[in-house]
Amino acid sequence: MKQAAFDSRGSCIRWTEVPGAEPARVYLHGLGSMSAVYHAHIAARPELAGRRSLFVDLPGHGISDRPQDFGYTLEEHADAVAAALDEAGVGGAELIAHSMGGAVAVVLAYRRPDLASRLVLTEANLDAFPPRSAGSSGIAAHDEDEFVERAYARVLKAVGPLWAATMRLADPRALHRSAVGLRRGSAPVMRTLLESLPIERVYLQGGHSGELADREGLEAAGVRVVTVPGAGHNVMFDNPDAFVAAVAAAA
Repeated sequence: MKQAAFDSRGSCIRWTEVPGAEPARVYLHGLGSMSAVYHAHIAARPELAGRRSLFVDLPGHGISDRPQDFGYTLEEHADAVAAALDEAGVGGAELIAHSMGGAVAVVLAYRRPDLASRLVLTEANLDAFPPRSAGSSGIAAHDEDEFVERAYARVLKAVGPLWAATMRLADPRALHRSAVGLRRGSAPVMRTLLESLPIERVYLQGGHSGELADREGLEAAGVRVVTVPGAGHNVMFDNPDAFVAAVAAAA
């Protein structure tokens, strides 16, 4: 396990790493999740083996610190990941990112273009203020203290065993602030940033999740959008073969 300080108090973002060839692949998880849990089985596949792989847990999640005075905005998460990659000596990485992690990856690639050479985004949040049915909106709808003291326990029971298994390891206050930051989005918004990036970009949409909003606009901007059959939000679990193929298929 490795770590890097990401705030003035010395709070640390942490990751586990598999050595291998550059450029590195950096795996980022979604809201209430952990990188190794969602991606280690993918990185171990023969098609992807041999590359340096970092499984980074965002602040407030997994093995990373959870400072109570941190904002947990998308920009702050991106800067924390940048601190990890700087400490690891990583540049021009492939960012393999799921859900909220995809939004963080887009912001990171925009703020620190030296750190990213390629994005593979799985059902990443691209727009601000998603519908109430979205997990982040449901969490963000609560007042912060009410969520921490009462709603967090109810949410864990409602989200199902897969998500709850990692969400219970996230700090409740960090989880709420991350959801609020994700719902607010970046400025400019993530979709606009993604369309402007001059690197290879792949977007994976689960076939069970419905049509991706403004798919045509993304494709016109050079984003390769792949609809993955038999998959919902967690494409890496629902159809790992298609997920691995997308990660392995560099332009």
